[in-house]
Amino acid sequence: MNKIERAVISVSDKTNLVDFVRKLTSFNIEILSTGGTAKILMDNNISVKKIEDYTGFQEIFDGRVKTLHPKIFGGILFIREDEKHKEEAKRNGILPIDLVVVDLYPFEKVINSKNFSFQDAIENIDIGGVSLIRAAAKNHKYVSILCSPNDYDDFILHLEKNNGYVSEEYNLSLAVKAFSVCSRYDSIIYSWLLEQENKTIFPQILPLSLSLVKELRYGENPHQRAAFYSFSKKRLLSNIEQLQGKELSFNNMLDLNTVFEMIYAINNNFNSAACVILKHNNPCGVALAESISEAFKRAKDADPVSMFGGIIGFNLPVDGNTAKDISEYFFEVIYAPDFSEDAINILSNKKNLRLVKIPVDPDDFKYNRLDYKTIRGGILVQETDDLYEKDWKVVTKKQPSQDTLEELKFALLVCRFVKSNAIVISKNFQTIGIGAGQMSRIDSVKIACEKAKNFGFSLEKSVLSSDAFFPFPDGVEYAAERGVDAVVQPGGSIKDKEVIEACDRLGVSMVITGVRHFRH
Repeated sequence: MNKIERAVISVSDKTNLVDFVRKLTSFNIEILSTGGTAKILMDNNISVKKIEDYTGFQEIFDGRVKTLHPKIFGGILFIREDEKHKEEAKRNGILPIDLVVVDLYPFEKVINSKNFSFQDAIENIDIGGVSLIRAAAKNHKYVSILCSPNDYDDFILHLEKNNGYVSEEYNLSLAVKAFSVCSRYDSIIYSWLLEQENKTIFPQILPLSLSLVKELRYGENPHQRAAFYSFSKKRLLSNIEQLQGKELSFNNMLDLNTVFEMIYAINNNFNSAACVILKHNNPCGVALAESISEAFKRAKDADPVSMFGGIIGFNLPVDGNTAKDISEYFFEVIYAPDFSEDAINILSNKKNLRLVKIPVDPDDFKYNRLDYKTIRGGILVQETDDLYEKDWKVVTKKQPSQDTLEELKFALLVCRFVKSNAIVISKNFQTIGIGAGQMSRIDSVKIACEKAKNFGFSLEKSVLSSDAFFPFPDGVEYAAERGVDAVVQPGGSIKDKEVIEACDRLGVSMVITGVRHFRH
């Protein structure tokens, strides 16, 4: 057990500082502090010795150097029972420092703000704070380190329980937390500087600094534990506001992410009310309409069987009428930018139904340019599939109308979010058949056509989108024989010529985009 007799305190975040330090002094702990922190404590009648008075060295360079001094770092780092260390400390007038209370300049807050300069960011790269934290954490056998106001109360309780002493085991737990703070801080700075350099998105060392947002109910299956970690607690799905319902599960988060991305893509390409219904990370019904209520009905009708237990996403606030329609069915999660008071009252009758809002800042998407997939022993990294191709090439004799091109655009947008091999058939901005995850493309085409037929849709004048090329003409032949009128696909097959000839023979227009959209 270590007796706490002397503390260095220098913090940017002054939350609960005065009350905390006043409790420290009740244990007769001497306080050493820097300018701004010292002033606040002295203004509150707390006895403080300024670090510059202790070291005999003034702060310099506008505060860039204030704690970097041998009397500070020697007091933190010397080994207490080492006779040589003790003699050197005495000879140099170095007193033991048993507690370091330091946080770091708010670099992350600055770079997440709207208006800041490069120099603003640089000036918020902490040097002395990181050094103090590392020194105290390294010598945790003798020194306690606190990096956040969130730890103040627990530390005081520990002191009270042990009459002003701290156990080595407790200091170890503080040291682990301290090194995690430093690691994340450096990683954020490194990531930001890489973005400014803008030479590569695949650096030699990939910075992955994530913070625990919350533990989840379970993983993909109930026997698997799971958690949600975030690159930043202020971006995208880290910013979820849950209004009601059970806690979100691992699968809910995966599905919610896809719904969120689809809604964002729809908003960037269409000016309509939209509804997305997802099941097992595949869209089963997507529709545009003049109202949210109508969009939901059309998305629901697209596949009323698969939607059971799915997730719904809307691009506009949910009103009472839409909520009444939703309440007739079983869903796991509803995402919308907002919910009316009537909607919340109606849906509150389904206590397990999760209602979530996610504030969207378009600037946040620039921080999410990479997609990560884990494998045993590492991760695979790729750019996100955000490319929406515009240089479409009509390759058939039949030319699609402008309305048909817009319908193809909608079908392709949905197709980007369907597991490969992916086929989407749509009509009047409503998906009517989706074939997903098959090992052969013709099977996905057959499933999409069969779904449309089963739910009473006519394929006449419908359009079809494919996430990758048709390896043979059989896919377009099967669809065209059932009424599909236009096709969009990336092309690139050695049999493209045969596929195009089949379209010409069957009176189908085809657009080639040159961009594949596999989703595994």
